[in-house]
Amino acid sequence: MEVQQWCRSRFSFRNATIVVCLLNVITAILLLQGFLSSATNRNRFSTSQSDSAQLRYMKESEEVRLAMQPLELIKRVREIEQEAYAVPETVQQKDMKQTAAVDLSKRLKDFRSINDATSLKALEEWRKRKMERARRRELEKNGTISS
Repeated sequence: MEVQQWCRSRFSFRNATIVVCLLNVITAILLLQGFLSSATNRNRFSTSQSDSAQLRYMKESEEVRLAMQPLELIKRVREIEQEAYAVPETVQQKDMKQTAAVDLSKRLKDFRSINDATSLKALEEWRKRKMERARRRELEKNGTISS
């Protein structure tokens, strides 16, 4: 019995947590040491000769790529595109403006003629109603005076 109590007091949850945390810290330190040592080992193995060889290879490949581009052809294609789009745009814009102006003037004339006819018709109807109301008033006055 005394042995069980001694073990329980010695291995409490608190003590177990502390032990697990210490193991985690030790593991983290070992991992960091491994990463840092591998980074320094990589730097030791890389030599300046391989770096210069890689740089020379990259420069040569860039020069080859630039030499393979057809620069004159690209310039000529751009010139042709500019010439093709420059002339029709001005002619097209003038035509579009002219047709738009003609269309607008036709629409205005049509609107005026329709508006004039409509307004004249409405004016005539208003006059007829006004005359009819005036006649009714006269009849009512004459009718009230005679009775």
